[in-house]
Amino acid sequence: MEQDFLPIHGTDHVEFYVGNAKQAAYYYQVAFGFEQVAYAGPETGIRDRASYVLQQDKIRLVFTTSLLPNTAIAEHVKRHGDGVKVLALWVDDAEKAYYETMSRGATSHTAPARKSDDFGEVVTASIHTYGDTIHTFVERKNYQGAFLPGFVAKASSVPTTPIGLKYIDHCVGNVELGKMDEWVKFYEDVLGFKLLVTFDDKDISTEYTALMSKVVSNGTGYIKFPINEPAQGRKKSQIEEYLEFY
Repeated sequence: MEQDFLPIHGTDHVEFYVGNAKQAAYYYQVAFGFEQVAYAGPETGIRDRASYVLQQDKIRLVFTTSLLPNTAIAEHVKRHGDGVKVLALWVDDAEKAYYETMSRGATSHTAPARKSDDFGEVVTASIHTYGDTIHTFVERKNYQGAFLPGFVAKASSVPTTPIGLKYIDHCVGNVELGKMDEWVKFYEDVLGFKLLVTFDDKDISTEYTALMSKVVSNGTGYIKFPINEPAQGRKKSQIEEYLEFY
């Protein structure tokens, strides 16, 4: 049996860069029943951003706002509006995951770094994927804190009622025309994923708009990434529309 060089336990978290993290966090607590579990910001010694960590069952979302005008976070929001920046993957060895993917053609975003506090140590490292999105490998086997070093445990200040969300099923990447196979190959070659299923424009189309999609999955099947590209329709594909707007 082929050895999985990149064992992934699941999605560690998804981080959104947003214009107003407090408001976004409030919305997800009240509308979707997420519970706040951690916070980082000026009150915890972080001066350039505020981050709210929300959780429901195995889903962990982070909403981050820049507190300064010229940061990478502020630029991301200025360019894209509120959007996902980090798709973080939970691994046993972040350093190994980083160097294995780098040796297979990944582009580095952040070299492996160790952070610690009273609750232990976390190792993280990040690589680039499509657009401005990154994958961060998170190793937390030696950590007992609420989220990551630099964050403090913080509960919701509003009543929350979970609506039954369990885990992240899949995360979709919308890419430019002709780029779908390129990114599928990236996930196959660089992260060792396998092609799970293919949909063409006959499968996903209306009279006016169409797309093509290939779904890649990791060894355990816990991580599924559909990669979509536009297809010809009577009007502009919704993928093209999304990319132009984004």
